[in-house]
Amino acid sequence: QVQLVESGGGLVQAGGSLILSCAASGRTFSSYAMGWFRQAPGKEREFVARIRWSGGATNYLYSVEGRFTISGDNARNTVYLQMNSLKPEDTALYYCAAALFPRGAFNLPSKYDYWGQGTQVTVSS
Repeated sequence: QVQLVESGGGLVQAGGSLILSCAASGRTFSSYAMGWFRQAPGKEREFVARIRWSGGATNYLYSVEGRFTISGDNARNTVYLQMNSLKPEDTALYYCAAALFPRGAFNLPSKYDYWGQGTQVTVSS
């Protein structure tokens, strides 16, 4: 069994910053990539960012590029999402996800094998 546990969410004013963390644990955990998704009330789950463990390549949702940075600590099986210049439209429940194998489009939730419970990010205007 693999567990992903997110932390770091909270309430912040527009223009502020937050750092989300996702710690992975479990039996012989090894993933191909880790991603962050978010889901606002009444909306579908949306890709935010992804990092591949091998080589460290990253991808971002166009609306967060330049404001958010995904990084990872392979030795600790932990991935981070640094979020700067936050906007009210960034308000959502943020989920961490792990993909065990490369399977095409990295921005689809169906390509990920394990999910965390989510951490709430609320940005006030």
